Amino acid sequence: MSEALTELGNHIAAKRPQAVTGWEIAFGELTVDVVPGQIVAFVDFLKADNACKFSSLVDITAVDYPGRPRRFDVVYHLLSMYQNHRIRLRLALAEQDMVPSIIEVHPSANWFEREVFDMFGLIFSGHPDLRRILTDYGFRGYPLRKDFPTTGYTEVRYDEVQKRVVYEPVKLVQEYRQFDFMSPWEGAQYVLPGDEKKA
Repeated sequence: MSEALTELGNHIAAKRPQAVTGWEIAFGELTVDVVPGQIVAFVDFLKADNACKFSSLVDITAVDYPGRPRRFDVVYHLLSMYQNHRIRLRLALAEQDMVPSIIEVHPSANWFEREVFDMFGLIFSGHPDLRRILTDYGFRGYPLRKDFPTTGYTEVRYDEVQKRVVYEPVKLVQEYRQFDFMSPWEGAQYVLPGDEKKA
């Protein structure tokens, strides 16, 4: 399998040298680093080329590396049912960079791009409806960024007095603040379900 992937990697790099900055075989899949501005043409090439035929877009996601100048990797997973290959495309982006939308090549990218926008705050230029899809109206921040607080900024609850849903700043109860994250079970001062069975 790695022989076939090596051959495929060489083929793709030779056919699209302006788009490919590097490639490797990792975790049994071909991973290709792509120039962000070339992504639409490159994905179209992967779909149309007879040696590739990556006709199915499986997923688009992102990874946050706060210590790097180009903090985010946008990652595309494609499948060729004709050649029985998978490929991973990786784009390195700074926080202010925009990624061209690939909806014209893969219409299913619509929801994936919206998820990446909602969770990481990355903007896909040319997207017809780039708005939040998983978080609530007025949500502040991007939950999958490494610098996002684990408790969030606001909490939502139903207020019996006002008879409506209210948004409030997060208030941590004392038990949560003193919670021993390194040893959660030994730090508990109460019997957990199932613990009564130990002898």
